[in-house]
Amino acid sequence: MLRPFGLGLLVLMLALSADQVSKYWILYGLDLPDKGSIALLPFLNFTMVWNHAVTFGMFGGVGNAGRVVFSVVALAVACCLLVWMARTPSKLTAACVGAITGGAIGNVIDRVRYGAVVDFIHAHAFGWSWYVFNVADSAIVCAVCVLLVQNVLMGRQQQTT
Repeated sequence: MLRPFGLGLLVLMLALSADQVSKYWILYGLDLPDKGSIALLPFLNFTMVWNHAVTFGMFGGVGNAGRVVFSVVALAVACCLLVWMARTPSKLTAACVGAITGGAIGNVIDRVRYGAVVDFIHAHAFGWSWYVFNVADSAIVCAVCVLLVQNVLMGRQQQTT
């Protein structure tokens, strides 16, 4: 049976692998950069976006220095997350932190390899359009949401005891 840190590392590797394999397929199998956008469902497209900024396009005006700065910051955060993962007794927390770390490392790999993050998942409906994102972003957002719910539920549990 896996200990929390082992589970966290496993989830990290799964998130990182899924992210990198999906991006490789998008770039070289599907050749999305040449196609631009492909409709999959009435509310979902694969749309090629090279993200030179951070989440939701923030800090996009920092130029080429952003590539290095964003990568260094993300790797520093990943190191802190690994410490948290090593110290937590909770398997759920370790798995979530592993997913966040794997996603962060996946986006750093893109910045180093391509100079920008490969984004391609585009959800839209009824005139509403969400930002284009990738598997790493999904792993990060879903894991953060689970951690928030876990924290809220633990807080309520402590209040009732």
